[in-house]
Amino acid sequence: MTVILSDEQAGLQSAVQDFCRRECGTLDRVREVLDPGEDSQSSALYSKIAGLGWLGIAIPEQYGGSGGTYVDQTVLFEALNRGGAPVKAIGATTTVAGCYKRFGSESQKAQALSSIAGGEIMAISISEPGAGSDVAAVSCQAKKVDGGYLINGQKTWCSYAHLAGRILLLARTSREDKAHRGLTVFEVPTNAHGIVTRRIPTMGGDEVNDVFYTDVFVPDTAVVGEVGRGFVQIMAGLDGERLLAAAVSLGIAQRALEQLVSYLNDRKQFGKALSDFQVLRHRVADLAIELECARLLTYEAAQALESNDTGRRVTELASMAKTKASETAKQVCLEGVQMMGGYGYAVEYGMEANLRHSILLPIYAGANEIQREIISGSIGLA
Repeated sequence: MTVILSDEQAGLQSAVQDFCRRECGTLDRVREVLDPGEDSQSSALYSKIAGLGWLGIAIPEQYGGSGGTYVDQTVLFEALNRGGAPVKAIGATTTVAGCYKRFGSESQKAQALSSIAGGEIMAISISEPGAGSDVAAVSCQAKKVDGGYLINGQKTWCSYAHLAGRILLLARTSREDKAHRGLTVFEVPTNAHGIVTRRIPTMGGDEVNDVFYTDVFVPDTAVVGEVGRGFVQIMAGLDGERLLAAAVSLGIAQRALEQLVSYLNDRKQFGKALSDFQVLRHRVADLAIELECARLLTYEAAQALESNDTGRRVTELASMAKTKASETAKQVCLEGVQMMGGYGYAVEYGMEANLRHSILLPIYAGANEIQREIISGSIGLA
């Protein structure tokens, strides 16, 4: 397969790359535009990309978006991460948008999707201290009361909940004979009484959160989709989330590769540029090969998702793309640190930041161990 972009998609790619060079093209510029206390989010840049229509790229036109495709979305995410744009909250927000598109009521879609296209950050809350890869183990409870539900429990690893206007929450509404039954998705405003958000410091920054719910009331109209069908709804969106993770990985890997090539061309040792040493040249060539393989697989998955084929092959491709792209990104960044030596380890040069972000990629959006389980089942292993 060859990645062939339409004129519009090529134009989008070029526009995003130009935007990143202009707005956040250096590490100093990134630090200037970051919000206070944030490592990867700039409200100023987020507002600008909303104004350019990029936040609504996959949102239908009737809700304020541009009605773009999965390929358009992949182009955008790859280019933003290649350019190092500190607008990381777009990932979780786009996942939320996908859930509203598939399962939201007309009034929910009209309100939420237009808000997302206009620049509102949203979060999705699934994981718990005892429920990560095992989504069916969710125990956060939503108890039916007059006019709505009372939510109690703890969620964790919730990306950008501290900046979000609302959270899509997966909670248990009943106990059934099978664990995956009895789960429901709710939209919860983050300013609701009884919500406490606590940021979790990590090696990549403070973008994830614990969120505690104590007698948080939401009305019946807060149910997104069907009561008791939350597990199925969440599973339906995972292929799209995996594709976004793959696109992010491509961008980070491409950025790291370009930085490495520039460094090797400029840095001189033993009287010649490091790029003249065959041992390094061939290692970089191998990285470029792996990255191109990951890119082809990712765009094939995007095209498969766009075909609306919900068969096993789509899920297989999405899992393959997420696994390959994320592990390639980590490999490129690790090699980048090694080949740049002490400068790769120094904050000033940026490669260490690439590495810190890349280490998360094989973990989030479904750990790669889970992706391999999905793939092995898809190819016929019992």
